[in-house]
Amino acid sequence: MIRTCLAGATVAAAALLTACSSSGGTAAAPSTAPSIDPSLRVPAPLAADALTGNPCAGLSDGQASAIGLATPGEVIPGQTGSRCQWQSAAHDANKIFISPLAVQENGLTGVYATRGASKYFEPTTIAGYPAVYADNADLRPNGSCALWVGVTDQLAVGVTSSILVGPNATNPCPIVEEVAVAMVQHLKGDA
Repeated sequence: MIRTCLAGATVAAAALLTACSSSGGTAAAPSTAPSIDPSLRVPAPLAADALTGNPCAGLSDGQASAIGLATPGEVIPGQTGSRCQWQSAAHDANKIFISPLAVQENGLTGVYATRGASKYFEPTTIAGYPAVYADNADLRPNGSCALWVGVTDQLAVGVTSSILVGPNATNPCPIVEEVAVAMVQHLKGDA
């Protein structure tokens, strides 16, 4: 079940890779600066360099504990880069992930480029930063919610869930939003 819940977010990230790939399937080297949609520019780029090397730097241990996550988070390597996984302190089956999408260089614009493949696509803001709930499979009733936040014009970060039991199992997006807000506050140095 966990694999099923994560499949949508993984495929969405893979779709972003495809959108940024040459026909040979490898990442194409940009010949010029990537095009950024002006409406998706971040108000003030966040200090996200540490996040791409260690996605668990997205939350402090205190923030994770306050949200109900067991600390520390665990770095998990993946096809589109590393992500951090936190387990719920109350339910071992529940997990939250932070995944910097460092494989493409046009931030949230790259997520918007895959809009046609999305089963849900709901623009929003997170603590004043552009964001969108989007995935190519709508597994929200099954505990999987995908939220992409533009933290710099070049970097989008996915905050996703795999919630199998408990009060958020059929409505996971509010906890994903809470984690995303905490991440932005942490990257701003406010937490």
